[in-house]
Amino acid sequence: MMDAGYAHLADALLRSGVIGDPWVEGAPRFATQPVVITPQDERRFHDVARALCTAFDAVGRLCAADPALVDERLALTRTQALVWRASHPHWHGLARADLFTTSDGLRACELNCDTPTGEAEAVLLNRLLLPAHPGTRDPNAGLEEAFTAMVEGYARAVLAPGALPGTAAILYPTEITEDLSLVRLYRGWLQARGWRVLLGSPFNLQPGAHGSVEVFGQRVDLVLRHYKTDGWTERTPAWDNEPPFADPEPLVGALGLLLQATLDGKCAVVNPFGSVLAQNKRTMALLWEELARLPAAAQDVVRAHLPLTVRLETLAVAQLLEERMRWVLKSDYGAEGAEVVSGAHVTEPEWRAAVAHAIPRRWVAQERFTPLVDARGESINMGVFVAAGEPCGLYARLQAGPTDGTARSAAVLVQEDA
Repeated sequence: MMDAGYAHLADALLRSGVIGDPWVEGAPRFATQPVVITPQDERRFHDVARALCTAFDAVGRLCAADPALVDERLALTRTQALVWRASHPHWHGLARADLFTTSDGLRACELNCDTPTGEAEAVLLNRLLLPAHPGTRDPNAGLEEAFTAMVEGYARAVLAPGALPGTAAILYPTEITEDLSLVRLYRGWLQARGWRVLLGSPFNLQPGAHGSVEVFGQRVDLVLRHYKTDGWTERTPAWDNEPPFADPEPLVGALGLLLQATLDGKCAVVNPFGSVLAQNKRTMALLWEELARLPAAAQDVVRAHLPLTVRLETLAVAQLLEERMRWVLKSDYGAEGAEVVSGAHVTEPEWRAAVAHAIPRRWVAQERFTPLVDARGESINMGVFVAAGEPCGLYARLQAGPTDGTARSAAVLVQEDA
């Protein structure tokens, strides 16, 4: 029988008109109790996320100055490298740094700076649960303002004066429904600022007059991109025993149209396509390999908070097999637990198969860390939203074992200082 408290929460979320399904695989998607942290904890999460963005910015600038790093170390495809070179140094709009608390402090498993998710869950859960927890405050109260200010600031830098607010298009994979809550949230935020908002996918883009961009025949000034960069470029399997994609070719028409329009000041794109470099997991290995060439502050955050990450081809197979409990394999653009293999959470035959079939230039190996867990055996994956380099919100996911699509989202509230 469904818990009455969860039934009430699920009903409230559905009535918001943003969240479409409070269940995943028949189980609750949300926790009924918030994660309550101290102001000191909030500052620690913010400081690490801010420093991580600074480190990724530093390695991006290093790649811009030394293009061989992109080709030789990151192994970007031809189109991915072209997208990076057309976009740099612009790689960041909104990101989510995923942090875990361990006995040795905070550890970051990634910086999702391409199409970060969780904003709708974070905003709505906090809003619903805050009244029942006096003496706390909502750390996401400013997320909408931070996001829209970032979007408009970026658009203002690209477009002609007086173009804001105009017409925006949110581009997303329309055949996938799980991110519709985020699309609804973004649409509402932009409409509240006076933007006209269209919804579509890259396949709905068309060239307009004088180098402009159109969606469904209507000119757009801003594209809010929630379609992963690796989906715009060549798509190849990460495993040597996996069949090829049915549609592996890059979206050259749509991509060329948007890149040219951006360069000509006709259309702004957020998140910028330069996130193709920072989102690549091999960039985390590059941070370690080029540590000595980074600014001192970037070196500090990598050493203290980013687990050792190495390109898979630099490790001997015998070492990987022998040190199964030490490593986690991650593909270059895998997300939400997809194409992530933790040696400690699979059998030895499964590990051997993963090592044998992973295409080395598509993968990294990252040292496994052990997060602190609660009485249920669950750890907290604390996502810190960062807009234009500044932390602006928190999103918690609870799960026993590695985080994947079945993790429960939880509100995060901050205990007010007495």
